[in-house]
Amino acid sequence: MSYGIEFVPGNLSVKQVVNYCKLAETKDIDYAWITNHYNNRHCYPILAAIAQGTTELKMGPGIMNAFTDTPAAMASFSCTLNEISDGRAILGIGPGDLSTLPKLAIDPAKPVSRLKEAVIQIRALCAGEEVKKQGLEFFDYDGAKLTGVQLPGKKGIPIYIGAQGPKVLELAGEMGDGALINASNPKDFDAAIPIIKAACDKVGKKNFDIGAYTAISVDDDVKKARNAAKIVAAFIAAGSPPAILERHNLDMGNVAKIKDALAKFDFKTVGGLVGDAEIDAFTIAGTPDEVKQKCDDLVKSGVTQVIFGSPLGPDMVKSIRLLGKYVV
Repeated sequence: MSYGIEFVPGNLSVKQVVNYCKLAETKDIDYAWITNHYNNRHCYPILAAIAQGTTELKMGPGIMNAFTDTPAAMASFSCTLNEISDGRAILGIGPGDLSTLPKLAIDPAKPVSRLKEAVIQIRALCAGEEVKKQGLEFFDYDGAKLTGVQLPGKKGIPIYIGAQGPKVLELAGEMGDGALINASNPKDFDAAIPIIKAACDKVGKKNFDIGAYTAISVDDDVKKARNAAKIVAAFIAAGSPPAILERHNLDMGNVAKIKDALAKFDFKTVGGLVGDAEIDAFTIAGTPDEVKQKCDDLVKSGVTQVIFGSPLGPDMVKSIRLLGKYVV
């Protein structure tokens, strides 16, 4: 069992993220995942700063995609980060945010096939291979090779695949070292983990790391903790497909109202619409004891890495300390 922590370098400065990672390391948290959004601070230099500011914490982007970054660029970065961190680099990669990519004039066609090819090429390049034409559709490299970087050796760079839908979950089990599943409720893992395990069994893979990329909010005051989780729960609910909403028995009409209020940036109305049902479906929010119990429930479902994701709580420093003391 291991623990990770996620930071979104949007409202947080680079120095803040690095300092929070230093604190997380002292609380025996094992992984730091830095989100990758074009409109925020770039995760690459932040990860380099984290590598230089820590000694044991593993770190990587959570997550990249093969639409905005090429496999060669990701391989080169991962090897460089691995050198800076003395072997602590990891890579999170997924099919891409289908709501963001069109804003960048990118047609997110065939995301799963593109992701698969990217993983193949990243692995080959990080192994020092000269990648020649293989008849691939998207990244049919012709003689590509990393020549000016320090390669990670036989161990390679652990690749975690961000997965939610059945096809990507299957791909994660087939090709990844781990999966990052963006969920906080055992119901979602009860649906996802059997797909991953079947894929792992098919290729004879063991020791696969199943990461729960949760939305956490912890505080001694349960009301403060749950209030801090409302906006995150709202965004997740608004972006979830009907099948997920039905799985959690959510009121479709209320979710539609939440979506409308978010579109108008009317967060006061959002706060009034988000109730216990949405908070419990999409976040882990409460006192340290309540959060620990819910994290334990995820482990019972088959999760092997619990990742403490945004918002963490009303006071980020206090939340990291509470998570380290009561959960880790």
